[in-house]
Amino acid sequence: MTLPLTPSQTVGPFFRIGLSTTIGSHVIGEGMPGAIRISGQVLDGAGEPVPDALIETWQPEGAGRCATDEEGHFAIVTSKPQDGAANGAPHLDVSVFARGLLTRLVTRMFFPDESAANDADPVLRTLSPTERATLVAVREEGGLRFDIHLQGAGETVFFDR
Repeated sequence: MTLPLTPSQTVGPFFRIGLSTTIGSHVIGEGMPGAIRISGQVLDGAGEPVPDALIETWQPEGAGRCATDEEGHFAIVTSKPQDGAANGAPHLDVSVFARGLLTRLVTRMFFPDESAANDADPVLRTLSPTERATLVAVREEGGLRFDIHLQGAGETVFFDR
């Protein structure tokens, strides 16, 4: 007997009490060599902040998780992955969980100081300049900024899981 697939359920809202796990917003300590602070804002299709999203970053050196605040801001302290040559340009895998989404959204964050590697990356090479810009973080005082637009103008490029 073959059973039908169970339909997806929306994810979230996320309550801070459920975020007290071993994965936190600091993959490495802020003072450690190579530590970089990545901050940003999650915005909906109208450009409004999403106050109850959850951002996860993954890379060989560790995983980070951060809930957005009332203004949709998040911040994760991590390091640049060292395995860029095997998997294209150095990048973080990013998952976005938020209310109204049936499944997580998956994207990547590339580093702005890796222009040669980014130019050769098999993912970035297939994108238009406008799409590519949604995946490359921007330098700001104290680290990098990576805003995530769920829809609309400047929508972040998301990937099939």
